[in-house]
Amino acid sequence: MDNGCVCCSVRGDLVRTLGQLTKRRKDFDAILLETTGLADPAPIVYTIQTNPKMSDHYRIDSIVCLADCKHLGLHLDDKKPDGSINEALQQVAFSDKILLNKIDLVSKEEKEKLKARLATINK
Repeated sequence: MDNGCVCCSVRGDLVRTLGQLTKRRKDFDAILLETTGLADPAPIVYTIQTNPKMSDHYRIDSIVCLADCKHLGLHLDDKKPDGSINEALQQVAFSDKILLNKIDLVSKEEKEKLKARLATINK
């Protein structure tokens, strides 16, 4: 991909890159798409599921969110201007699995509180 950022270039680069890989589809079992930082996974899911070039050759197996245990709460509380999407909230809501990192930077109570909050968002 040109710039490596799936979210910003999802329509063009992602479709083009995965389209090129269809010729070699039997050479690999899976493709892992990683979105660096906070990113709304909805455009990626939408593109794969609604574009026949993608949905005929690929399926989304799962969405995994790697979450910073120390700072995620702050990101979830962010109020976005003009009704923009809170990317942290979208990531958590869309995820099939949530992996917490930096758990050594929080107390057991803080971690449990965050896990309980995540459970209310990701049902």
